[in-house]
Amino acid sequence: MTLIERLTQDLNTPLGSPEIHVEGRVTRMIGLTLEAVGLRVALGEYCRVQISARQIADAEVVGFSGDRIYLMPLVTIEGLEPGARVWPSKEAAAVPVGMGLLGRVIDGIGRPLDAKGELAVDRWVDLAGKMINPLRRAPIKETLDVGVRAINGLLSVGRGQRMGLFAGSGVGKSVLLGMMTRFTEAEVIVVGLIGERGREVREFIEQSLGEAGLARSVVVAAPADESPLMRLRASQLATRIAEDFRDQGKNVLLLMDSLTRYAQAQREIALAVGEPPATRGYPPSVFAKLPKLVERAGNGDEGGGSITAFYTVLTEGDDQQDPVADSARAILDGHIVLSRDLAEQGHYPAIDLEASISRAMPQILPADRLEMAMQLRRLWSRYEQNADLISVGAYNPGSDPAIDLSIKMREPIAAYLQQSMIDAKPMASSVQELAMLIDGARQIQAKAEAEAKARQQVQRPQIPQGRGG
Repeated sequence: MTLIERLTQDLNTPLGSPEIHVEGRVTRMIGLTLEAVGLRVALGEYCRVQISARQIADAEVVGFSGDRIYLMPLVTIEGLEPGARVWPSKEAAAVPVGMGLLGRVIDGIGRPLDAKGELAVDRWVDLAGKMINPLRRAPIKETLDVGVRAINGLLSVGRGQRMGLFAGSGVGKSVLLGMMTRFTEAEVIVVGLIGERGREVREFIEQSLGEAGLARSVVVAAPADESPLMRLRASQLATRIAEDFRDQGKNVLLLMDSLTRYAQAQREIALAVGEPPATRGYPPSVFAKLPKLVERAGNGDEGGGSITAFYTVLTEGDDQQDPVADSARAILDGHIVLSRDLAEQGHYPAIDLEASISRAMPQILPADRLEMAMQLRRLWSRYEQNADLISVGAYNPGSDPAIDLSIKMREPIAAYLQQSMIDAKPMASSVQELAMLIDGARQIQAKAEAEAKARQQVQRPQIPQGRGG
């Protein structure tokens, strides 16, 4: 059909008819953003762009100025020419959900990336989930067994809690995520691999996740070479899938690697449409979108399911004051910091116990359990604070009983904090071994006090007895 024939057909179509065909034209392309005129579409709607005679690309409306609209393509658009056709997409931005996704690997718009055929799902829902009334959220009351001894015993996580995993590059974030994926007691696991290297997607699925872990998991992958909009959608899709399982009453573990890549994707989009940078090059919209994504996780209504979420946060140059890291700390329910120094010593998982905290522990643990965890943390911290003096031999044994105890307990505590990536440590055994550590510390302390008392009695001067009257 020629352009004149199509325009004639549009003029003969009644106003408001779904058959009317409206087109616009691409007038400009700046970086990753397309500028088009001739369309009246709303922010967040989808359009289609004619790249060539055989290629059509989807794009989302990310901004507008007057009669001009700004579009961000979901895929690369090599070969685009000036004046390319643009028209609104008649297909709703729906995403697949349901049990048919278990064991599958999909991209940011729900297309399968594995070789297992089409998705066997019966429901498609809107990408934007509904926000939960904060007064209707069920409180965090139960612990979640993640199969990692250091977390189970000293940084206990509750069902519906949202934790951050803060680390620089190459200190074991993905390995720790894989351990939790295989060992956790959650019914369903949703993994979002956002902005990571392409080779790491297959490595995570085959090595970290494994067949058993994949069987009860959904993996949403958008590697670093995808467009920023695709990375943004993949984060939202992983969250939406987790929300659907929660609404079915399931206890879901959501692992997103990483929240930093989500923030960087939003930064690219915001800067492309002209939003001014604020904090270290991040526009204000980045810090507005972070809580909107994170707050969708957590518990649902009373008696319903839960989403326990772990978000990795990449601290560039191991800087814990990075803007994204600082913002994430404020909106999450705790954070686990991985130390490069521990990783270089072969201490895995390289959890920095002093810098890590779980804010839900007082609500989910009995008083005796909480006290044991605090005692062990105090012992570890006391050694770390005096490590320089101890290592150079400047500390004189016997000067401080607390430091003496921390030196004797250093190796047992370090062994407790370490764990092989193939060994699961359930909650029961983690607590039992913690109790044994604390009992051993008390015995050492009691023995040291008894020896000190005996030395005092030996050194006490004998007062001669005078003769009576």
